[in-house]
Amino acid sequence: QVQLVESGGGLVQAGGSLRLSCAASGHTGSRYMAWFRQAPGKEREFVSAIRWSGGQLYYADAVKGRFTISRDNAKTTVFLQMNSLKPEDSAVYYCAAGLRTILSEASNPRGYDYWGQGTQVTVSS
Repeated sequence: QVQLVESGGGLVQAGGSLRLSCAASGHTGSRYMAWFRQAPGKEREFVSAIRWSGGQLYYADAVKGRFTISRDNAKTTVFLQMNSLKPEDSAVYYCAAGLRTILSEASNPRGYDYWGQGTQVTVSS
């Protein structure tokens, strides 16, 4: 079992920044960890992922150049630094861990085994 707890969401004006954190505990031998987001009435969409062993980073086109995914040296926490936020970034952001995820699944919610409870991000215009 892997437990994921997100934090760091909130209300920010357009152009501002937020830093999300995802603390992982339990069996933390994940192959990939990722951030997804879901706005009301929309499907859950991929934001960013990190391959745990090699540290490769992946981003959705909508956030490339504005968001940065990273992890701590103990490899127990994943961060999402979000800069230049836009109103369309407003959503519930979820952290996910995949034990057997392969590259072709890294941007698909079905590729992940464990999910956090989500943290709300609201960007006002």
